[in-house]
Amino acid sequence: MGAVLPPADRADWLAITDAPLPVEAATTWVTTPASGAVVTFLGVARDHSVDRPGVHRLAYEAYEEAVVRVFGEIAGAARGRWPELERIALLHRTGDLEVSDAAVVVAVSAPHRPEAFEAARFCIDTLKESAPIWKREDWDGGSDWGLDAQGLRPVDGARA
Repeated sequence: MGAVLPPADRADWLAITDAPLPVEAATTWVTTPASGAVVTFLGVARDHSVDRPGVHRLAYEAYEEAVVRVFGEIAGAARGRWPELERIALLHRTGDLEVSDAAVVVAVSAPHRPEAFEAARFCIDTLKESAPIWKREDWDGGSDWGLDAQGLRPVDGARA
């Protein structure tokens, strides 16, 4: 895996990569002439976790083929709920991340802000609940899988 580039021929940019995430490129790519609203959510590695102060590194692992499929289901479900959406970018990083590195980018464009905000929130919440991505944390007291992991659930309202 390496740098991830936006698609030239689709309205959804769905990717998982071990390279740093192209945050600015994602925001620019979702911006279209018809989009009056662009919402970008950036999830970053933080210096603490549940009962784990001093987190200094995260490592993400993923079932990559399934992640891209699930990302497509999420984008399809968002488009089913908000048909006026322009573009959607769902990008996640794997491998080792230092504190403040971007782990996930969700960017959504729409003609108006309510739909863009709602769709972006739906996308990140559903991604966290549905995509087979796991986080390992290194902190001052040790190293182990994240405590906030939960069972994966299907994407509600998914459509291809």
